[in-house]
Amino acid sequence: MEQKAVILFCQAGCPPCEWAKIYLEGRGISFQERDVRSDPEAVRELVEIYQSHSTPTIIVGGKVMIGFDPERLEELLSE
Repeated sequence: MEQKAVILFCQAGCPPCEWAKIYLEGRGISFQERDVRSDPEAVRELVEIYQSHSTPTIIVGGKVMIGFDPERLEELLSE
């Protein structure tokens, strides 16, 4: 089964962002990391496309999860 595209919008100094990274890496799930502090385009996408102003925001196959909830993330990954 092919893995869905995963994008993690994050920023330094955000503990839930770090937890999300550790979780994804620990599961061997590849993801694209977008740092909203250093990448203005990431901020624009986060706000305009995904309607979020928070980190972490995790996109799994086009579905948006704001915040880090391991159970919900697992659901999105397995859908």
